[in-house]
Amino acid sequence: MVALTTPSLKRRMACWLYEGLLMFGVVFIAGYLFGTLSQTRHALNNRHALQAFLFLIFGIYFAWFWSRGQTLAMKTWNIRVVSISGQPITQMRALVRYVLSWIWLLPPLAALAPFSLSGGETSLLVIGWVLVYALLSRFQPQQQFWHDVWAGTRLVDSKPLSR
Repeated sequence: MVALTTPSLKRRMACWLYEGLLMFGVVFIAGYLFGTLSQTRHALNNRHALQAFLFLIFGIYFAWFWSRGQTLAMKTWNIRVVSISGQPITQMRALVRYVLSWIWLLPPLAALAPFSLSGGETSLLVIGWVLVYALLSRFQPQQQFWHDVWAGTRLVDSKPLSR
């Protein structure tokens, strides 16, 4: 049996940032599709419906790719998501991982909701939370993010495909 090693925090965060960059394309296409189908003419009209639509699209995107082992960003950084036993995850487990992964952003946004802070202050607090949450993986025995522990998944090193 091959030992499953956890990628470094630096590599996982680089993959996380790259994934965010790639999601701009998904947001652009999904937003265009939503705007066209709903005939939305102003960006603030149907804002909550668009957010719900994007939440659904992101869920489909991540559940689809994670159940196959990797997103494009994960392939680039040679990282794979597997179950605790090292097996590929099901779409249901990938969906649970997706919902739990919102812990990256929801706590600071919920805490900031009652206050009217500037965009810079909000960004600083969200980035601070992301850094704290990422560093909390150091307190987990296998160095996994806590949403992975709760979802019964883990990130492991993946050998690059030979050409």
